[in-house]
Amino acid sequence: MRRALVTGASGAIGAAIAASLAAEGCHVYVHGFANPARAARIATEIGNHGGSAEAVGFDITDAAATAQALSLILQSGAVQILVNNAGIHDDAVLPGMRQDQWSRVIDVSLNGFFNVTQPLLLPMIRTRWGRIINISSVAAIMGNRGQANYAAAKAGLHGATRALALELASRGITVNTVAPGIIESAATERVFPKQVIDQIVPMKRAGKPEEVAELVAFLASERAGYISGQQISINGGMA
Repeated sequence: MRRALVTGASGAIGAAIAASLAAEGCHVYVHGFANPARAARIATEIGNHGGSAEAVGFDITDAAATAQALSLILQSGAVQILVNNAGIHDDAVLPGMRQDQWSRVIDVSLNGFFNVTQPLLLPMIRTRWGRIINISSVAAIMGNRGQANYAAAKAGLHGATRALALELASRGITVNTVAPGIIESAATERVFPKQVIDQIVPMKRAGKPEEVAELVAFLASERAGYISGQQISINGGMA
């Protein structure tokens, strides 16, 4: 049984990804630091549906704490599927953005990527098989007013993906980025009412978390073994 770690799995997209990977037969570590109770419920739900999962909680912006948590996970074997999904918003137009707003968003999405990914690489390399999927955003491709910090953080993942894909290609490990557009969630409903979605999304609807999860599950499978270094948008036709 392959072991998968999904960071930020207490959110709508992360939860759907965790469930999808479990349905593919993986043992899934459901990471949730800000909402550990929700992560625990998701892991329990996966178990109730016949899957294998356990909740884990650590601050990915804390390199030492992350390394310690991952060392415990690695005692049971290499993590061969890693989904770097964790990210936060703290929106403000740049002239009015505080230093801590910039730093915190970068810290979670970009430094968190390094803190989680780097300790898992050598054990993954030794197995000669792996899948790393980084969850970005349409904001990193198109930009979005008030999200210079978030766009910068997620765009950074695109560059890291390309470089890491080259480093790992000969080791049987693929690295890709998935960039969702507007995806259904409680927050999305507040920020993007139906009339706004109709204006900016050609399909005139928000995507479903399960649609993102299906793409991630494919990229994490044997079937996607020749796809690496790619940035794949899932956004209902947004340019």
